[in-house]
Amino acid sequence: MNDTPTLALASHKAARPGTPRRHYSLATLRSIIATWSERIRFRWELEQKLKDDPHLIDDIGLTRQQVEAEIAKPFWQVSNPL
Repeated sequence: MNDTPTLALASHKAARPGTPRRHYSLATLRSIIATWSERIRFRWELEQKLKDDPHLIDDIGLTRQQVEAEIAKPFWQVSNPL
């Protein structure tokens, strides 16, 4: 018996009982990672605009609080339409 833990085994233990395991194709995983990268880049650029040119945030009709809330989101969380 192999004592080396695997990702599949670890994720199976972490899942709630009765929850079906998801299987993703490589293309789907690449798409998910690309989406996450876009969110990271968007939020980083938004933060830079807030620091460098805060008047641009006003020009596009956002408040500082809306921008800060968007920047604070984790990369896997979907953006609200700004």
